[in-house]
Amino acid sequence: MASSNYFTPQRGNGFLDKSRLANSLPTYSSAVSEKMHRHSRSMSWTVPVSVPIPGVRSRRLRLLMPNPNRVRQISFSHFGRRRGPILLCVVLIASVVTVCSFARRFGAEEKQWTTNFGESSTLVFGRDDLQRIWKWEIDSGHYPSNAKIPEQVGLSSPPLNPALPPRKVPTIPSRFRPPPGPVATTTRGDGPRRVYLDVQSQPLNVAYPPRPVPGSVADLDIIMDHCDFSQGKYVRDCLEVLRIGAGLDNGNRLRRGEMDEWKYIYMEQEKENFTDPFTDPIPLANPIAPPRPLASGGEADPNAGLRKKVGVDWETQLPLRAPLQHTPYSSLPAPCDPENPRLFHMFWTGPFTDKPYLALLSFLFTQNVGLHLKDGDTLNVCRPEFWMWINPGPAASVPNPSALSDMYEGLKTNPWAAPFLHHRFKDVIKFKLWNTTDQLDGIPELKDEWRELRETLFNSGGHIVSVPAEKSQSKSAEVSSTSAIEDSTNSTDADSSAKPSPTGENKSDEDDMLNRTGSKSSSSYDRLSVILSDMARFVLCHRFGGIYLDADTIFLRDWEELWGWKGAFAYRWSRLEKYNTAVLRMNKNSALGSFLFRTALKNGLDFHPMTVSRYTKDAYLEGLLLRLPDAMFDSAWLNTEYYQRERPPQPYFQEFSDFFDTPAQASAAPQALGFEGFFQGAFSYHFHNFWWKPFDPSRNWPDLGPKFLAGERAARAAAEPDIDPEDATDRVADDKRDLDWATVLKRTFESYIRGERPNMYGEWLQW
Repeated sequence: MASSNYFTPQRGNGFLDKSRLANSLPTYSSAVSEKMHRHSRSMSWTVPVSVPIPGVRSRRLRLLMPNPNRVRQISFSHFGRRRGPILLCVVLIASVVTVCSFARRFGAEEKQWTTNFGESSTLVFGRDDLQRIWKWEIDSGHYPSNAKIPEQVGLSSPPLNPALPPRKVPTIPSRFRPPPGPVATTTRGDGPRRVYLDVQSQPLNVAYPPRPVPGSVADLDIIMDHCDFSQGKYVRDCLEVLRIGAGLDNGNRLRRGEMDEWKYIYMEQEKENFTDPFTDPIPLANPIAPPRPLASGGEADPNAGLRKKVGVDWETQLPLRAPLQHTPYSSLPAPCDPENPRLFHMFWTGPFTDKPYLALLSFLFTQNVGLHLKDGDTLNVCRPEFWMWINPGPAASVPNPSALSDMYEGLKTNPWAAPFLHHRFKDVIKFKLWNTTDQLDGIPELKDEWRELRETLFNSGGHIVSVPAEKSQSKSAEVSSTSAIEDSTNSTDADSSAKPSPTGENKSDEDDMLNRTGSKSSSSYDRLSVILSDMARFVLCHRFGGIYLDADTIFLRDWEELWGWKGAFAYRWSRLEKYNTAVLRMNKNSALGSFLFRTALKNGLDFHPMTVSRYTKDAYLEGLLLRLPDAMFDSAWLNTEYYQRERPPQPYFQEFSDFFDTPAQASAAPQALGFEGFFQGAFSYHFHNFWWKPFDPSRNWPDLGPKFLAGERAARAAAEPDIDPEDATDRVADDKRDLDWATVLKRTFESYIRGERPNMYGEWLQW
């Protein structure tokens, strides 16, 4: 019989090979069997996947991965096309939840998964310490707010709050009132009653707004209701409430009708004859969530629900001093409260320039420092002081033994700084020498341990700038008797001549990051000084109390009402629910400050605002460092990030540089509206760096009149080297045609010092 390739060949054992022909092609008894064979191969439980091997182009790694089609086919065949996918999703979710639950219950604490993916916890204090911090701040009158206390704190009863007025006796019978919740989230008012003020200039005296009433307080809860970006509030509307509530719209009020909802300024007075109906603390059942047993199986975990920082133990009990006594302004024996000093702090590195110069001028123009009174007259209010902290050399340098005297010699010869050494300002403006070693040693929470972190001292958001040992070593000769020298030199005549100030540093490479003293351009940014200032603001507020301001800040109104609010605050980072500490208020030696320094010590001494936001959030202490709306201090920020541009405030800045270079289309506004048209209602303006751009390019020198003529001539000679200052003449034709906002503000403040106009409240400077 003739052979054919299409006949089925025999195997070696004599049986026929039914699966393949002689040409190796598969054969099946029917089309159905062929289909089933192919389907079974595609429905295997795993499928091969090849991935490239890094560094080896000619080879690929073969991996077996679960086959999703197989799982889908099984679910469809057993449960149908409708119920199969639903059941599959339920099984997957249950599997994930089960794995997480087992990991949380039985896993080691260091290996537990965090709920906030991408960020590890910074918490180092247990629940008992967090409760003690909350109670200390509330007992000291530092929480004059009705905002809720986080449930995770686990307070067993509502604490008495001496900064809140008592509640009126409720008319609802107790049997109809809802029972208290499982934890206390509110406080019980036990303080003076509040009388909200209608602040307005009265005819015929409506040319200027009235000074705030001494001892008045801004209710920041009401401001949050009108200004919180998270609640969809506009900066434009916020500024209107701020200026009308403070009477800054003198003689120009256009709103009609009842405005009680916009009244946010109050005075504290004696209590009325009503009280909180609950005179004793209310014990609540289950003050915290049911604690899970420890891995060792013993006592219940008192810190259940808190996420501790990985790799560290819980901190020992935080030492706190006795709580302060909240005293209303009307009950103080003197206008100033020593526990709440009215100090403005500012940090500056390198030669004095027009930036801190303008900050100090705006301080004199807006704050109630008594310059309208003659020498010998008394001002029956608490006058704020401005402490300008000077770091004489690069941020990483160590001051030499004569740094203090060198600092004053340099200030006297600097035309931008010398005017503020005049004896007329000696009681309200004081220059201080910054010494990192002395300052950190003055913090009890840091002094014994901070030296272990010297190599990572410049830490900003986890980005560490390494400093050579010779730069960061402690100096051997310290400055002694600094307070006596400061008192004797702060009143030195502004026009006296002296030698330039040596810094004792090697200036061979000023462009090097470690040797920079200030930011001369965007490309030579003094990063180290910025990092140092992040820490300095917390150090100064914790040691001395008061409010810290970045040097790129300009005062726009009196801060009397903010001093009345005894709580700590910073403001919001634009659209983000984070802090910007360009404005920072903290109380001296407070429990919150102790917490922040101990927490920062365990997290690399990182005081970047974003990191501080994590400290308070992880510990449920955000309510103790109130995050105020940026409209109060940084009104242009949201617009520069493309928010609220459909209803912007006045002026409208699309970029921060518009303050220095006002666009031509809007360049008529600065001269037409003047200071009163610049974010009226805000407390300050933050122009965000731009240290290298002059406020007034046409007149880039201090223009303060005959009393400071010597400094003006020196600065003018530096700005116009080709013109002899003796022969210089001012012609309006040489001035810029359209003045920018920065120029208008500088010239407004200078005209007040020259005696050509009063300050924003109609008060004339008396020499």
